[in-house]
Amino acid sequence: MNMMKLMKQAAAMQQNMQKLQEELASREYTFTAGGGAVTAVAGGDMTIKRLEISPAAVDPSDVELLQDLILSAVNGALGTARETAAAEMSKVTGGLSLPGL
Repeated sequence: MNMMKLMKQAAAMQQNMQKLQEELASREYTFTAGGGAVTAVAGGDMTIKRLEISPAAVDPSDVELLQDLILSAVNGALGTARETAAAEMSKVTGGLSLPGL
């Protein structure tokens, strides 16, 4: 394979990856726990954008349950964001495993 062609392909892949990362960062991923008691919304940049807690989920005598629901919702939203980013990035890289992605 021609070295110039390979370098052009690598540059194009890098541009596509950067464009995809920007687009993924603008997406939001929602995950609900406890039958709607807690909802977390994560951004594609792996930050929590919103956390909604139903007043019915707040029981002062069972704070541990609420904590578990929050963790579940947050981890679910972030997990969905990570899985989506990996799947989309795989399309751009042709399945190559690149460090840091």
